[in-house]
Amino acid sequence: MSTSVRPLEGVVVVSLEHAIAAPFCTRQLAELGARVIKVERPGVGDFARAYDDRTNGLASHFVWANRSKESLAIDLKSAEGLSILRALLRKADVLIQNLAPGASARMGLDFSSLHATHPRLVVCDISGYGMSGPYQHKKAYDLLIQSEGGFLSVTGGPGTDDFAKAGCSIADIAAGMYAYTNVLSALMLRDKTGEGSHIDLSMLESLVEWMGFPLYYAYEGASPPARAGASHSTIYPYGPFAVGDGGTVMLGLQNEREWVAFCAKVLQQPELAVDERFDSNSQRSKNRSDLRAIILGVFEKLTASEVVARLEAASIASACVNDMHGVWRHPQLKARERWVKVDSPNGALTTMLPPGINSAYSPAISAIPSVGQHNRTILAELGYQPADISALAARGVV
Repeated sequence: MSTSVRPLEGVVVVSLEHAIAAPFCTRQLAELGARVIKVERPGVGDFARAYDDRTNGLASHFVWANRSKESLAIDLKSAEGLSILRALLRKADVLIQNLAPGASARMGLDFSSLHATHPRLVVCDISGYGMSGPYQHKKAYDLLIQSEGGFLSVTGGPGTDDFAKAGCSIADIAAGMYAYTNVLSALMLRDKTGEGSHIDLSMLESLVEWMGFPLYYAYEGASPPARAGASHSTIYPYGPFAVGDGGTVMLGLQNEREWVAFCAKVLQQPELAVDERFDSNSQRSKNRSDLRAIILGVFEKLTASEVVARLEAASIASACVNDMHGVWRHPQLKARERWVKVDSPNGALTTMLPPGINSAYSPAISAIPSVGQHNRTILAELGYQPADISALAARGVV
């Protein structure tokens, strides 16, 4: 039975955030019911607002990572602005920041400075490399972490310089999701101990955790997996294959039972299942050029729908290679009613519900805020009178 109660109802999150990692984290918290107050620069706000104007005049990154929040625009370089933030923290459960290394500590917003007066406050610091070690002061962006974390070394084509970055901000997303789960864990811990704790979350460690397979494949000096484009570096056949009508079918085999079925029902050459060149995954991967030629020789005589029909008859996994327009129109997402409307400064936008359908509650989806949209509401809650707020605005504090 669905209820209106959400897991993080009553939790207040204050976030000094920009770009993707922290905003992506706090959006998840907001949609579990937390009140998320996004602190931005007066006038310009989060610099991600200016990345592009592709979504009804708004930036695509910003729209994606910043729905369901309130925006408080204050000048933290001013004593009055910092005083407002400190007043806000007295009501907060969580402080999250991904400012430049050392910036929050210089404002006295590090965990050690706050814990004595805010013992229940959870503080999450998100940085490129963490708050210790030789790289702690080094600036970091998504592509640079993809490079440092080894992601680029296993992604792209086989050429010496044929690297390919992920087409989305994968290092930021990894950090945002680990920050999200760490904050949830810290709140659960606080329920047991009564005290807040500090989370030191690095983009590098988040992405390297996701690199577990290639890391262990290259264990103790073994050769790392080769870059294989959209194919798998060690499993074959697994990846894209051209078909006769000019399309591409993506398929993947996971075990020897599927290999036998693939030979018999898809290639219609059952004898290949015991061909010594292909009778194990390691042999198929070693002799992938020969096997690829055989597969393409069969597929070139078939349309994409015919290949997919054979794959389904053999219970072999396959997929369409969708572009973004195909994803917007995806029949599975439509059937599961995953698209909803959300308000924004430029009108209603379509957005996808967060993954995971919980039987007990629905996610708290609300508007994408304009810069400082909630200034007056939040400041009034802190005891500021309308005239005080107008004076702060006149001085550029808010």
